[in-house]
Amino acid sequence: MQLDWLRRSGRLCAALVALQVGAALLASARCVHAQGDVEEPAQARLLQVYLDCNDCDDDHIRSELRFVEYVRDPQQAQVHVFVTTARTVLSGEQFEFSFIGLDAYQDTQISFARTVDQATTMDETRELVNAALQTGLAPFVAQLDPKAVSVSYDESLRREDAVLVERDPWRYWTFTLYGGDFELDLESNREVFDSRWGFFADHRSEDWKVRVRPYFNYDLFIVRREGREDVRSSISRHGLDTYVIRSLGPHWSAAIFGTYISRNDRNLRHRGSLLPGVEYSFLPYSEATRRTITLSYVVGVSFADYYDTTIYDVDQEWLPQHTVDFSVVLRRPWGDIFGGVELLQYLHDTSLLRAEFGGYISVRLFEGFSVQFQGEYEMIRDQLSLPKGDALLSEILLQQRELATDYSFSASVAFTYTFGSRFANIVNTRF
Repeated sequence: MQLDWLRRSGRLCAALVALQVGAALLASARCVHAQGDVEEPAQARLLQVYLDCNDCDDDHIRSELRFVEYVRDPQQAQVHVFVTTARTVLSGEQFEFSFIGLDAYQDTQISFARTVDQATTMDETRELVNAALQTGLAPFVAQLDPKAVSVSYDESLRREDAVLVERDPWRYWTFTLYGGDFELDLESNREVFDSRWGFFADHRSEDWKVRVRPYFNYDLFIVRREGREDVRSSISRHGLDTYVIRSLGPHWSAAIFGTYISRNDRNLRHRGSLLPGVEYSFLPYSEATRRTITLSYVVGVSFADYYDTTIYDVDQEWLPQHTVDFSVVLRRPWGDIFGGVELLQYLHDTSLLRAEFGGYISVRLFEGFSVQFQGEYEMIRDQLSLPKGDALLSEILLQQRELATDYSFSASVAFTYTFGSRFANIVNTRF
């Protein structure tokens, strides 16, 4: 009874104060009692939402969906909207939406997917994402204010003839030509030309994943010297990557990989390989956009033809080999984790091998603060194509020749800390 009286008297006092100071101060009116302070907002606040989507047009969403309040950190939110994307079998894109209730809404969790095909424009994709966000946020808004939400239903969706099944004349094949990264840099005493071009042919269905990709890279570097011969360096990297992958259920898949490369800066006139393999996913492949744990094994043979005799006194050789790869990928609202180990070994001489250990972690530790760690270590014992003899200084400086090494290592640490206003509603696209 005492608590009921306190609430009633608090509302009465808030109303009296609001009448005196005007509607502008109504939301912050308070009444102080001997038992303590009681605060009653004059109107319900908007739903506090944290938008976590790397592939969304944030400005467009904030401009169009103004029925919620966007905050800059998930710890300030009542709903965490978590969106991931994946490529579809028709080279389109699937958005997976998760609406995670926090605090008073923690019992409400909603997940669904929306798909766009490769012909969908950017504007159509943005509208689809906005519509999905409206659908997912509606139950939370309804909990806050039931009068704020209404539902409409398209009766045409009940008709069986509204669903049209069309046969794909391309049989799930897509083709991409590219000729980008042409770069020309001219100075009075220097010329640089870089180019990359190639072709993708991809087939994706529920059971098959196929790719054929020829590529061509050519770099030219010229330094002009007055009264002396020009310094000229060219690097060519041409090749073919192809694979055929067959689904064998929710956890297994089998594949055949084929590669060809010709690269003058690695002493490779020709090198081709044919490598069949299998992969086991510890989690169902259907969960791959959020988390994967996989182990794969590939075994096969390569043939190498070298420009110059190698340090092993060979000009050509067959190379039986196998590879084991284990990787973990995890994407969660609190951050991302990736880790992997790959071991390549040649079977004709097991001392020839390469082992790579790499990982990445990005974690949101507390409100506004995120830290990122990245590292990669590679143990190198398989530089079979190294040519005999010492490398010239000009070859080293112009990166025309690979150098012997036992390992490579790289690491980075970064952090971000954001503080200040909690609101992220304002959109300003000027400049």
